[in-house]
Amino acid sequence: MDRLESMRVFVAVAETQGFAPPARRLAMSPPAVTRAVSALEERIVDLIDEGIDVAVRIAHLPDSSLRAVRVGSVRWVVCASPEYLAARGTPRTPADLTQHDTIAFSFSTSPQEWSFASGETLRLPTQLVVNSNDVAIAAAVAGRGVARALSYQIAPELRAGKLQIVLSEFEPPPVPVSVVYVEGWRAAAKVRAFVDFVVERLRSDKSLN
Repeated sequence: MDRLESMRVFVAVAETQGFAPPARRLAMSPPAVTRAVSALEERIVDLIDEGIDVAVRIAHLPDSSLRAVRVGSVRWVVCASPEYLAARGTPRTPADLTQHDTIAFSFSTSPQEWSFASGETLRLPTQLVVNSNDVAIAAAVAGRGVARALSYQIAPELRAGKLQIVLSEFEPPPVPVSVVYVEGWRAAAKVRAFVDFVVERLRSDKSLN
């Protein structure tokens, strides 16, 4: 899937606050939608060298010749279902997680290592390792353990009361979300129009604020 198509999928996910509705709308499988968003997140290519006009980046951006428009931010959050927390107790400090079942995402560089605002990094015992954000979130909703995800990824489950965020006071600083593009003669009218469209849609998305 090319970058423009991946961005189209990302916008659909942001609009619908989930992965299943965009899959139906775009005639894609839910895993394909998840892979497209993950590919953008794992978000860093040289736009000029690769001939890419626009990208959405979830990262602290280095200085460059690119134009960056910030549209919001996301947070790494720790979450679990209310039923799991009622049965196992709510962790009050990161160290408490060593007494809990955790769900690891295998696409992460170190799936069993979770970092917190204090600079503390814990290597946690993991009961379940998955290769899809959707599966990790579904497992957390089902009470299989404590998961870690970007805040926008669990926005629908939070609104529905299916998940609760824990340890919010220990979260790392938010990660900015930006639309980046090449300025100057390469910024054709259609590129500027697309940037305006994406910026407006993403800034209106409450899960990115």
